[in-house]
Amino acid sequence: MSRQYSLIDNLIAGADRALRTLTPGTQPVNREAPEPAVAEDSLSDKERKHAAGLMRVNHSGEVCAQALYQGQALTAKLPAVRAEMEVAADEEIDHLSWCETRIRDLGSRPSLLNPLWYGLSFGIGAAAGKISDKISLGFVAATEQQVCKHLESHLKKLPEGDTPSRAIVAQMLEDEAKHAHTALDAGGSRFPGPIKAVMTGVSKLMTETSYRI
Repeated sequence: MSRQYSLIDNLIAGADRALRTLTPGTQPVNREAPEPAVAEDSLSDKERKHAAGLMRVNHSGEVCAQALYQGQALTAKLPAVRAEMEVAADEEIDHLSWCETRIRDLGSRPSLLNPLWYGLSFGIGAAAGKISDKISLGFVAATEQQVCKHLESHLKKLPEGDTPSRAIVAQMLEDEAKHAHTALDAGGSRFPGPIKAVMTGVSKLMTETSYRI
């Protein structure tokens, strides 16, 4: 018989996940980082700095994804939807760990703004889940579609010799596209253009600041 968790239980579990998300080296990994097909070339200091900035943006995006899913899981009305959010969050943990490790390998650090991004994303996710599961799932789909666009652009911007980062981003792109389709198949709403335009603007703010800070 499955255990029924109280609101307090869920809040404690959510706080634990938040701390793990924002504390380096505390996330369990289900999958090892993808291996590049070609060995990494020597990168110039400028290339390493640029690659680190792009991977820092990707890491911040995964922090946002964790928060979004946790906020939605807290307020989702149907158990099946709540479980779907938690499974998606678990899959995103791998991305979080891969990006964090790669940033360190490139001699840099995650964004100092991650606590802010986590708080904002958690609030948005909780609000979407409170409105309806259909809206919540639609928000997941729209968010993942935005993430896919960023990842596609990063594959073009990353140095050709940075094969480890490119392998990670390629696998993330495949996973995020799957999450978007899953959310829509589960009954998520397809958001209209104006809403997606606002989401794009917010996303641009996050990417530009996380690249540098």
